[in-house]
Amino acid sequence: MQTKWKIRPGSLRFQLFSFLGALLLILLLLLNIYPYVSARDAVYQEKHRAMQSQGSTLSSAIAGLDRPDRESISEILRLLDMQGYDRLTVYDVSGMQVYDHREGGTQSISGEDIGLALSGKTVFRSALKEDGFSTSYIIPVSTKGVITGALYLHETDAERGKIISDLQNQIRTVSIVITVATLAVAGLYLSVVIHKLQSLSDSMRIVAGGDYSHRMVTWGKDELSELGNEFNMLTERLDDTERQRRRFVSDASHELKTPLASIRLLSDSIVQNEGMDMETVREFVNDIGSEAERLQRTTEKLLDLSRLDDDVHVMPEPVDVKQVAVDALVLLRPLADERNVRIRCELEEGCVIMATVDDVFHIIFNLMENAIKYNVPEGSVHLELHGTEDEVQFTVTDTGIGIPENESYNIFGRFYRVDKARSREAGGSGLGLSIVHDAVKAHGGSIIVGQNKPQGSVFSVTFPRPSADETGI
Repeated sequence: MQTKWKIRPGSLRFQLFSFLGALLLILLLLLNIYPYVSARDAVYQEKHRAMQSQGSTLSSAIAGLDRPDRESISEILRLLDMQGYDRLTVYDVSGMQVYDHREGGTQSISGEDIGLALSGKTVFRSALKEDGFSTSYIIPVSTKGVITGALYLHETDAERGKIISDLQNQIRTVSIVITVATLAVAGLYLSVVIHKLQSLSDSMRIVAGGDYSHRMVTWGKDELSELGNEFNMLTERLDDTERQRRRFVSDASHELKTPLASIRLLSDSIVQNEGMDMETVREFVNDIGSEAERLQRTTEKLLDLSRLDDDVHVMPEPVDVKQVAVDALVLLRPLADERNVRIRCELEEGCVIMATVDDVFHIIFNLMENAIKYNVPEGSVHLELHGTEDEVQFTVTDTGIGIPENESYNIFGRFYRVDKARSREAGGSGLGLSIVHDAVKAHGGSIIVGQNKPQGSVFSVTFPRPSADETGI
């Protein structure tokens, strides 16, 4: 199990964790950097405005002195109540200190900044250090437009530095909690997702191995569960198809084996009985011919079904259903006379559909042949053909043995017979209605079966009527 869930480079679990880790890292960086930078920059702006205002006021006051010295500058500071600066220094035009007020501050003053101030520029510098915000501001002192010196202010704000530091620590703590919680939830969620994918993969391998009865256990209503349900429906269809295939092979083998066994038995009887009279030999040979014809019919029908199953593309053409029905009846009249079954026809002119002549012939021939074979003596078969503006429909009605209602859903199955004993006696293979059904569907038609009261069956086949542009008629 540990190997199964091991995170391997290139695996889906590795890719998901990598993506989630990268996304989480970006979010945490934004969470840790943006509030910190925003708060720090807000303090910078506030201090710049405060120092600019106070520096301008103090600079103007110092510029108004005739001879700035320590006593006069101290008096101005007392009057203006300048508090909170840990260093305040005044320079003359030559860059020499005139006044330096320290309150424990040891900050060094950049000669470059003094030079910039004496040239008429102001310099503001602020940085967040371990002991708090260290902020300096140097401004030129000018009298009547002439620069006479420079004023330097420095402040260390430990309180706000601590606030920013505490905020950063809190954000870091929250980030750790978010990271742990996110990884825990993501790990659980990914385990569920990977488990579903692994279950689907295992199920696919099982089905690929030939076990079509396997079903994947699904839960939930997400896309993976829907995929699992679709997979189960697919395997169910594969299972049904496999069962039908096996049944088809079994039934086909049985249908082919029966006439072959009869031919083998009859031929062996002729060979082994040297004194058999010619009349008996002729009878056996006729039986062999009958079984060979039965074998040929079964083989031809299997080939027709194979063609329909393979969905071989055929170019549809305009087919006059009445003419095809007449051709089929020519071949079926002798069988009807032999079975003493009367055929009645009502064939409407101009009933044209888009199909192939062979498929339409097979449909009509098989339905009429079954109606004759499974009829009763002195019975009848009624073939009716008519068309509407949108459809062409032909109906075959017989007075035969009929089809029970509970069997109507199965009669189009291959090798299916309602009355197996009578079907064999009549020479039926159980393939005719399958050919009819597949041929009708192949050309966009529909077929339904019902009961003919008081006795018999009704088969109705409907095709869409093509337009004049399609038929060219």
